[in-house]
Amino acid sequence: MTDPASYLFVPGHRPDRFAKAAASGAHRIILDLEDAVGADAKEAARGHVHAWSDAGGHAVVRINGADSRWFADDLALAAAHPQLTVMVPKATPDVLKLVADRLAGRELIGIIETVEGLVGARASACLDGVTRLAFGNVDFGVDARIPGGGAALDGARFEIVLASRLGNLPPPVDGVTVSLDSMDDLDADIRRGRGMGFSAKLCIHPRQVEPVNRGFAPTEREVTWATEVVAALEAASGDVVQVNGKMVDRPMILRARQILGASKGT
Repeated sequence: MTDPASYLFVPGHRPDRFAKAAASGAHRIILDLEDAVGADAKEAARGHVHAWSDAGGHAVVRINGADSRWFADDLALAAAHPQLTVMVPKATPDVLKLVADRLAGRELIGIIETVEGLVGARASACLDGVTRLAFGNVDFGVDARIPGGGAALDGARFEIVLASRLGNLPPPVDGVTVSLDSMDDLDADIRRGRGMGFSAKLCIHPRQVEPVNRGFAPTEREVTWATEVVAALEAASGDVVQVNGKMVDRPMILRARQILGASKGT
């Protein structure tokens, strides 16, 4: 299957929202034990994730940080439910290796949301168990002392895209759009992320899911171009060809096949 484009956060202490989120059209739901859950609700949230998983529910679970008092219990929860993908906050090579050692064979998503994490992103992307990187844009801006969002963080985005390619991972997951009232802000963020090489985005509300799914899918124009390129190549039996007056070389052929694969969901 094609890589998921939409990841929808759901507070772990709100089990009434789990099924609704799963039915929202999001490619993945993230049952959050970290930022969305207050200290007094951590244990209850963990219990709700246990119950969801025991009932056959599939999800990503965002655990608490390695420097928190909830980390060990969160790892025990993940260990008890092998179907859970684990999202690791404030990811660095050391933290990701620690989690990978405790949860051997588990799929891990590392959130790059600190300067230390960004500096180590290339090493993180090459670790066993790490299957994707995500950008924690809000926390990163705070840690990096960058007051603005959006384009002000594009340098960090570019590094995460490069790190993902170095580790032969799928393109990374862009951070959240905090504005819930403006679809224009969301659309602009989707265009920026997609243009920089991201192929997915974190969502904080179900209304963001459909625009994200649509925004990261190949456009009709891209599919038409890719179809023409592949058809011309097949007709030429592998010889160099021209499409619409432009020479088609190997990188363009690879891009065309990626587009067609994504458009078919394979």
